[in-house]
Amino acid sequence: MGDTEPLRQADLARADIAAAQALSAAVGWNQTAADWALFIARGRVRGLFDAQRRLVATAATFPYEAGFAWISMVIVAPDWRRRGLARRLMSDCVEALRRERRAALLDATPAGAEVYARLGFVALGGMERWEGEGGGASAATGVAPLPPDAMDRLVAADRAAFGADRGFLLRDFLARDGTRALGSGDAMLVMRRGERATQLGPLVATSPDAAGRLLAGALDLARGSVFLDLLDGWKSLAPLLEARGFHRQRPFRRMALGRGALPGEPARLVCAAGPEFG
Repeated sequence: MGDTEPLRQADLARADIAAAQALSAAVGWNQTAADWALFIARGRVRGLFDAQRRLVATAATFPYEAGFAWISMVIVAPDWRRRGLARRLMSDCVEALRRERRAALLDATPAGAEVYARLGFVALGGMERWEGEGGGASAATGVAPLPPDAMDRLVAADRAAFGADRGFLLRDFLARDGTRALGSGDAMLVMRRGERATQLGPLVATSPDAAGRLLAGALDLARGSVFLDLLDGWKSLAPLLEARGFHRQRPFRRMALGRGALPGEPARLVCAAGPEFG
């Protein structure tokens, strides 16, 4: 396989979900087939295929209301790295969003942030991914499942924090086996199964006390490995995580192209839905 081997670019369809899931799993990411199905149904996923029709690189745009979209799932197979594939697909994503007059947002690793800065992205915030083990408890003090009639309240709270209505996303999460929506005081969160670990988020709150109670209760209830992406404004919760044996896995920079501030009320967003969804 040489550097000049031709690659075919195409938008992914439902028939490509298995190949996309195999690619993200091969590089150790936490996304599931249900996540890829959502990206394909609600957004646009660009893929590069080699001569053997193997999917070797992807990048996705996931539009939200309020004039912006999230860029994510920028993945290159290990044997195809350092050939400019990520930059090629990223440039295509950026140009498409410019034509749609949408701002582009993303969560970048430190290495990725350097590349995206050269494309004009500006860092507006950050978060840290934490990893640890759930307690596997059957119940948690001060934390309760959100009843079905609280769905509108969850969507409204997430909309205020994130800056766009993500009701379709939250409902998709909650329709999946094993997903929970929990609340404590003014705080609410969604926790769902990932490929490698339970993903905790989004978590929205207006008070540190309620956020801490809900985070602690969710960690009590979770089973097995847990990932959560803690926004920089809530670093006061780091000691709680450290006390439970969690460790920082990696930082992310929240970056934007085409807008000078994050949408919504970022101070209310405790944990992101994940770097793929914002």
